[in-house]
Amino acid sequence: MNRILIACLLWLPIAAHAALNVFACEPEWGALAREIGGSSVRVYTATTALQDPHRIEARPSLIAQMRRADLVVCSGADLEAGWLPVLLREAGNARVQPGRPAYFEATRFVALLERPATLDRAQGDVHAAGNPHIHTDPRNIARVGAALAARMAEIDPAGAAAYQAQWNAFSARWNEAIVRWQRRAAPLKNLPVVVQHKSFSYLLAWLGMAEVATLEPRPGVEPSVAHLARIAAQLQATPARAVLRAVYQSPRPADWLAQRSGIPALALPFTVG
Repeated sequence: MNRILIACLLWLPIAAHAALNVFACEPEWGALAREIGGSSVRVYTATTALQDPHRIEARPSLIAQMRRADLVVCSGADLEAGWLPVLLREAGNARVQPGRPAYFEATRFVALLERPATLDRAQGDVHAAGNPHIHTDPRNIARVGAALAARMAEIDPAGAAAYQAQWNAFSARWNEAIVRWQRRAAPLKNLPVVVQHKSFSYLLAWLGMAEVATLEPRPGVEPSVAHLARIAAQLQATPARAVLRAVYQSPRPADWLAQRSGIPALALPFTVG
């Protein structure tokens, strides 16, 4: 009898504060939610570091996870426009619909770069609100984290004190790391580079690097050999030190240009994991 009573008492705190189910669209937001939530959250991340977050299939397994979510954390700014609306509709989870507190878009808490002056389908996968890849500037992680901690506290008041304490601890470590990274990256200032896609605009802006060309003729459109040849000719007059692409992107365009221009092609990690 005593053993049963003790087992019940041990179970009570868990039942009193069930873990918050977080659906994160991208790995960076899943990792941030874990730092803030600790053991009080269960995080499901819909994509991996080797997937293009623009192009994800709205699989039944993702719909099932969305159905169980207490909080959805995504980039926004149309990054997930091709698949997130389908998940939200098919899951039928009223808690996490756009406009509700449990629907969180990270891009709403930072100033976005590259807002288009005009919109035209011929421009390719242009994001009307601006470039959504905000996480490549670590200062944006700090801005989003503060907002996310507050939102988690709003949704789960019982865990508010723990969320704030865990965010404060992580924020202190993160800001110290930013100072170290900036010091180590100082030699990169004004370094001219070519990018394959506008994946690293925030990183380049943070470090003061110079983008001299983009391999994609339009966002999301793979370049032709003729287009790459024009860039190679351009680099004769405006040299670059490297061609940058995200690890999930095809190496073909960057490698083609690297072989013909003699500059290295670098595949950079785009997110955690």
